[in-house]
Amino acid sequence: MTESQQFSRYEKARIIGARALQVSYGAPVLVDTDQTEPILIAAEEYDADALPFTVRREN
Repeated sequence: MTESQQFSRYEKARIIGARALQVSYGAPVLVDTDQTEPILIAAEEYDADALPFTVRREN
C-alpha cells in the first residue's frame, strides 16, 4: 500500500478479510503482535502498512 493511495471502507474490509483468510490458513504474519485472532492480526498488518495488496479500480 502506498501512502498516496486511500482505500474506501469497502476496499479496506476486503483487504483485511482476504488477509485474515490467508493467516487462518497458515500464512506467515508480517508484524510482531500478541493477537491470536486472524482478523485482528490482519487489521494490525493493515494499520502498519505491511500488506502488499494492490487495488485495481475500473472506471
